[in-house]
Amino acid sequence: MNTIMRNSVLGIAGLAFAGGVAAGPMTDTTHTPSVDTTAVAVAAVQADKPDMGKLVPHGVQGAQSHIDLSDEQVDNVKAIIAATKKAGMDERAAVVSIATALQESKLENLGHLGDRNDHDSQGLFQQRPSSGWGTVEQITDPEYSTMAFLKGLKQVDGWQDMPLTEAAQTVQVSAYPDHYAQWEQMAADLVAEHWNS
Repeated sequence: MNTIMRNSVLGIAGLAFAGGVAAGPMTDTTHTPSVDTTAVAVAAVQADKPDMGKLVPHGVQGAQSHIDLSDEQVDNVKAIIAATKKAGMDERAAVVSIATALQESKLENLGHLGDRNDHDSQGLFQQRPSSGWGTVEQITDPEYSTMAFLKGLKQVDGWQDMPLTEAAQTVQVSAYPDHYAQWEQMAADLVAEHWNS
């Protein structure tokens, strides 16, 4: 009987011990450590934004211009970014493209402007059908015109290492080669804002 009683007592003690271990130690549930969710959210947003050092690797040149954009212009920014990604090019290529379109059309997909037209230039990049950029329908399509610009940019040896205005001018062959530089900061800000949106 002593052996049975001793085994029973040890069994009950073992169950109590095992139950305590499984349940874990008693904790004070009135104090829970807090997590700064604001800092976590800010860090997540910052991780989604491209590095400004990569967007503007040479720093901006000269005075910078800025305009307020309409919804249509923002849509054109997003179309340029989407086409840049589709072409397999990076954020810097998007900055060059957007700065170029800001100079050429203020990001408006311009059709033929009559007497105000520069020859037969049209679209975001003011490309000319007579110069082989494509048909009017093609060059007034934001994706097509961006891909055409990027195709030209890819053919510029070392464009990644050039100042923006030099890279843009090599593709565009503008009468005003230095005018692209004034849009670099705005273009970089737009790429930072919309690259991952």
